[in-house]
Amino acid sequence: MLKTWIPGEAPEKEELKQQLDEARKKLYDLQMKIKEHKLPVLVLFEGWSAAGKGSMIGKVIKNIDPRFFKVATMSAPSEEELRRPFLYRYMCQIPEQGKFTFLDSGWMEQTTQEVLRKELTGEDYEKRIESIRRFERQLTDNGYLVLKFFMQIDKEEQKFRMDKLCSSQDTRWRVSEFDKWQQEHYRKCEKVYDRYLKDTNASTSPWYIIDARDKKWAELQVMDTLVSSIEVALQNQSHSVPILQNIFPLVKMPKLADVELAGKTIDDEEYEKELKKLQSKLSELHNRLYRKRIPVIITYEGWDAAGKGGNIKRITGALDPRGYEVHPIASPEPHEKARHYLWRFWTRLPKDGHIAIFDRTWYGRVMVERLEGFCSENDWKRAYNEMNEFEKELSDWGAVIIKFWVQIDKDTQLARFNDRQNNPEKQWKITDEDWRNREKWDQYEEAVNEMLKKTSTAYAPWHILESVDKKYARIKALKIVIKELEKALK
Repeated sequence: MLKTWIPGEAPEKEELKQQLDEARKKLYDLQMKIKEHKLPVLVLFEGWSAAGKGSMIGKVIKNIDPRFFKVATMSAPSEEELRRPFLYRYMCQIPEQGKFTFLDSGWMEQTTQEVLRKELTGEDYEKRIESIRRFERQLTDNGYLVLKFFMQIDKEEQKFRMDKLCSSQDTRWRVSEFDKWQQEHYRKCEKVYDRYLKDTNASTSPWYIIDARDKKWAELQVMDTLVSSIEVALQNQSHSVPILQNIFPLVKMPKLADVELAGKTIDDEEYEKELKKLQSKLSELHNRLYRKRIPVIITYEGWDAAGKGGNIKRITGALDPRGYEVHPIASPEPHEKARHYLWRFWTRLPKDGHIAIFDRTWYGRVMVERLEGFCSENDWKRAYNEMNEFEKELSDWGAVIIKFWVQIDKDTQLARFNDRQNNPEKQWKITDEDWRNREKWDQYEEAVNEMLKKTSTAYAPWHILESVDKKYARIKALKIVIKELEKALK
């Protein structure tokens, strides 16, 4: 794209000033429409060192109320961030509905620098590009406007600007060692940048190359693109998004009605013996996981009163408390609801070598949100593929993903509900919502069957825990966790 790019012609000085004033006013007016229509806008500035990314952000935000934007400078990832998935720190930065986030460099800079250092090559590069494409597409599919600007200057202009910065003691610090290296290897960098731009140029999130030789002209190009893109996005908000076909290998799952619950029991003596043995084994594996820096994500879904809490307690009873965290997932908080629905799960992912256990998960999108009308039909139908992509990202990162559906029958649930209702020590466990959900048992069963069918992938299959006897389910869960961890540690 860079080699074939032809810069536009800048207007005359007076006309440029007039157009710039108009664009600034339009952006100022549009910010209230963005807030009103709850449009989240993510603006990424990439480009050559000394091309003016930071100063451009400064000019743009002068036209926006400070309450409606955030600016983040994405420098090299910290040690802590390197222990998370590649996209983690970028997903954390996405804006709430009705607000802007401006990123001074981002996933392009990190990726291309890794390519230039020969840390990212061949198949790994292709995987990274695919992750970025999915990331950007998921954002736009979920109502985000993603704008990507590449600030372009030629080698001579870059040298002139860097020499000027280096000539003053007050600005010399702004030129890093990489900036100098980039100037010396301009053509090599151009080739890598050109390939990346081509690989990630999508109709829903295209690249805009900005002629940055003249600062006023560059500002007009950015402002015009911002204004026109926001206007189009506001017009298109009501349009449905295509539902993509699943491309991941699936593991066949039984329907819940076909899961045999009879006979799935264990006597107390055998339970205590097995529990002690399995917890001891899991404790040993936890130490090895930490040493080998393997992340683990264990998720629980199931019927109300199926025994998820007790099951989780027997898993965590074997773990070092410094190396795991349990996330009980309730209805999203307002700041969570105002972002991509996966945001609150991305931000809870474990570091490598640690374990995250989710009591309820992102699958709420295709169960409670689907049945209670908390999202549109297009949203939940699209979510099957989005969640498969999310878990693929985690699997490619190296995470072990273990997903449990805790299964009981309707009579068992009723008995447990009544027990909770009549026992003062357990009454906190039962809510009016539990009773309302029970009335929709058949609808939920249909939704769960579809979820199991469409999201039990080869890299993140579902495991059904028969839990009419809670002790049986606990032992089965421990065995599955141990088996999956041993497989990962080989």
